[in-house]
Amino acid sequence: MNMESSERGPVDVLLTHSYHLYYDRKQTRKMQPYPPLGTLYAAALLRSAGLSIALFDTMLTDPEKHFEEVLNHYQPRIVVVYEDNFNFLTKMCLTRMRGLAFRILELSQKANAVVLANGSDASDHMLDYLRQGFDYVLLGEAENTLLEVVRHILKKEHENAQFIPGLSYLDEQTGELVRTQSRPLMRDLDRLPFPSRDLLDLDQYRNAWEAAHGYFSMNIVASRGCPYRCNWCAKPIYGDSFAVRAPQSVAAEMHQLKYKFGAAHLWFADDIFGLRPQWVRDLAAEVERLDAAIPFKMQSRVDLMTPGNVSALRRAGCAEAWLGAESGSQKILDAMDKGTRVDQIAKARKNLRNEGIRACYFLQFGYPGETWEDIQKTIELVRETRPDDIGVSVSYPLPGTKFFERVHGELGQKSNWSDSEDLSMMFRGAYTDTFYRALHDYLHALADSWNSAKTSETGYQDRSRDLWSQVVALEKVCRNSCPTILSEPKSDPLVQVQPTSLRAYPS
Repeated sequence: MNMESSERGPVDVLLTHSYHLYYDRKQTRKMQPYPPLGTLYAAALLRSAGLSIALFDTMLTDPEKHFEEVLNHYQPRIVVVYEDNFNFLTKMCLTRMRGLAFRILELSQKANAVVLANGSDASDHMLDYLRQGFDYVLLGEAENTLLEVVRHILKKEHENAQFIPGLSYLDEQTGELVRTQSRPLMRDLDRLPFPSRDLLDLDQYRNAWEAAHGYFSMNIVASRGCPYRCNWCAKPIYGDSFAVRAPQSVAAEMHQLKYKFGAAHLWFADDIFGLRPQWVRDLAAEVERLDAAIPFKMQSRVDLMTPGNVSALRRAGCAEAWLGAESGSQKILDAMDKGTRVDQIAKARKNLRNEGIRACYFLQFGYPGETWEDIQKTIELVRETRPDDIGVSVSYPLPGTKFFERVHGELGQKSNWSDSEDLSMMFRGAYTDTFYRALHDYLHALADSWNSAKTSETGYQDRSRDLWSQVVALEKVCRNSCPTILSEPKSDPLVQVQPTSLRAYPS
């Protein structure tokens, strides 16, 4: 909480968001907190229009203890729960986030503020948010919508809210849902000012990072959206569009983060980075010209990790690439509409290794149709290519996706994870939650067994062996209890796992 850097009340708008790190067990252990970029972009635009604003950042500050105090301090006329749409956790619509958003609403109403919401969950469940009491839900890319709504509320610049694109609300007379016409996405992202990072208590972030990791990392985005159409990927904000900032602007912001804010590392929070090879080369040239290079990590696709692109990424400062590998089975990649080939994963790994860039995989299990044989192919891929790190999840149905529509009839009462460690199957899958959690633990132990500098001392090899035995035993239990779901194996699972590629552990 940084009241000193914000204007004192009463202010026109108090911006906040609903992600609190300490409500998420997994992210608390990782301790890699990043400021809410989306919220800070909205703050910057409102500021540039001459409005008085304040920020309550819930990332590291306990909202249950301090939000009411902030309301009393700033006395805002409008409160906006504006989610960081660049944070993948907001797309997961975690129930803890929704609960906090509703608590912020309750306290804001008591303070007689008009309350607005924006984010993936609010866009997907606008009626739930409005019936809970939010005055407006801002849909999609919302900076300009927010500015117009605020002017409408404060200055009556619009005769009626129905003329503001990108908005939903309940009609005062009928109580019926009103949804205005869609707002076109921004194409020129360079018209937006840099995020208002001065509103943050950056010492909180710096202290957390340095205590846990020995350096300070900050976040940045170079683009919005992703043009690919993986059928499980939710896109309630940007759809299938893609817009990218000028390389000169991105390099200038990197220079600011390096020399003004003291960042030693960056996380590019783009949905996809390095889509256009010429853009990457231009960025590298600008970074070199400004002496703006900072080691950064980003996420991309395996088919974009060509030798030329990877070389330019290294020049720009890339130290770590997270790739949507997903599966070692071509059948599953095709079912996902991923548009990549298994052999491209190994090629991407090799190209990144040649340039000294860490290659990390996102892996997804439990997609409909996945069998034990498909799972083994993914494990074999990991064993053969040895990524530097992995992220393991189960297929998670999100509203608005083809995947969601496919499994919608199988969803139970629980339709969202409580936090990012939940790892629960939300539909009727081939295996149990217990099996997938054991698989998750095994793969992480496997990666640790060759990535740990103290492998022989820490016992990672023994742990991965033990966990693999658990996975095999649980697979047999699942097969015996639900044989109609699984395809029959060619042989007993205990025999199947005997090939050297799955059994030989590194010395």
